[in-house]
This record gives sequence, structure tokens and C-alpha cells, in this order.
Amino acid sequence: MSSLRARCPSCRTFTAVAVGEGYECHSCGTTYAAGLVRVPRAWGQGGEGMADGARIPLPYPETAVVERDTLDEQNEAVAQALSERPIVLGGCCCTHVGAAQGLARRVERLAVVWIDAHGDLNTPATSPSGNLWGMPFRMILDEGGVSPEDAALVGARNLDPPEIEFAQDAGIDDSLDRALADVDATYVALDVDVLDPSEVDVLIPEPDGPSAAEIEALLRDIAARTTIAGIGVTGLLATDRDASLAARMLTAAGF
Repeated sequence: MSSLRARCPSCRTFTAVAVGEGYECHSCGTTYAAGLVRVPRAWGQGGEGMADGARIPLPYPETAVVERDTLDEQNEAVAQALSERPIVLGGCCCTHVGAAQGLARRVERLAVVWIDAHGDLNTPATSPSGNLWGMPFRMILDEGGVSPEDAALVGARNLDPPEIEFAQDAGIDDSLDRALADVDATYVALDVDVLDPSEVDVLIPEPDGPSAAEIEALLRDIAARTTIAGIGVTGLLATDRDASLAARMLTAAGF
């Protein structure tokens, strides 16, 4: 499917076309703020529920569905499939790697705001589980498209000791003032497990998280400070509650 043409969520025809940053359906006339790339894959053991979560219905035209056999192939396919101002809906946080790589090619200086209960800063040498979904933030930083000085980790409350050490050495914290200073645009990586488990259905719940209203306020704050070039939402399960939650978060971010 051409990245300029997409399936309209209203009339289900492939007649939504790119118009500036958004889309307009030539069949029913509905307009949308962004195009949606689905990545229904979770790179770890037992992640089938999150992969299914990448298929939940959302009110944005579907520009591409990326399914590849290796993570490297997925990263490049996602980077190539991004619309002008994309929403990326993935099974696990590895989805964010290709999205950040693609957006970093478009601007001189891209920030990443990583909103997650976990750090995702492990490497194959430090990961206790070996699951790739515990490494994507580190992959983005090590790849070099995004500098640690332009990266923030928000909401994290369960980090492994090597992740804590890396974050301290790299100067990564939750400061938006630092991470967004002088950047050209920002990619927001939102893993919904950042939320308190009472408000979301997730594979790996972490207690004592922020409320949905607090994350909505955070997203509005980010949108007021910087140009959000794209946003990715991951960690969802295929439930009505998570579908509603994802739509709320995207609206708060201005999509």
C-alpha cells in the first residue's frame, strides 16, 4: 500500500489520501490528523497478547501494517512506512526503534521522550530475560540517531541495576527542560504500562504508576513545548479499555 493512501476507518475503503500532515478520505470526506502504522509483533517470550493489541481499532487511517521476520527488517520497514506525522501502534517497545530511526532522518536533531514503567535500556549482555523488548531505548541511543542529551525517561520505576548505571552515566533523567532544549522535533514513545495497573490492561503491570489523566497532562505539556513529529503507543492488550485509553492519549498529544 502506498504511504500516501490508506484505509479509512470510517468507510473502510482505501481512499484516504495524505493531505499535508494529515489524511482526507475521498470517499466519505472525513479528515484525520495523522496516519497509522501497525506493527503487530512483540519481540520476547509470551508477548502474543501485546501483538494482538497492535490491531485494536483506532480512529485514524491505516497507512501500513509491518510484519517482518527480524527486528532489523522491521526497523527499516517501519522507518520507510512512516506518514508525514505518524502514529505507530506496536506490540512491544521495539516498534519505537524503527519509528525513531525514520524520524531522525528527517530532522537535524530529534528528541525522544520515553514514557514507560521500565527503562528498556538493557543490552544482550545485561538483560536478565534476554527479551529484546527490554532493550529498544538503548538500541536507539547506541545507534546514534538520538543523543542521550536529547532523551528523557519518564515514569520509570522498575529498572535493572545496569540500566540505572547507564542512565546515570549518560545523563538521562525525566527532565523535559533538558531533553527538549534546542531540538527540531520530538518522538514520543508511550508504553501504556507506565500507567497505574488500576487504569490499564498490560502484560507486565507495575504498581504505583500515574493516572491516565496525569499522562494526558504530560502529553499536552510535551505538545506545548515542542513539535511532536510522531508518537508510538505500545504494550496494549486487545481490550475495549485499552482501545479507549489509546485514543485518549493520542488526542491529548494533539493527534
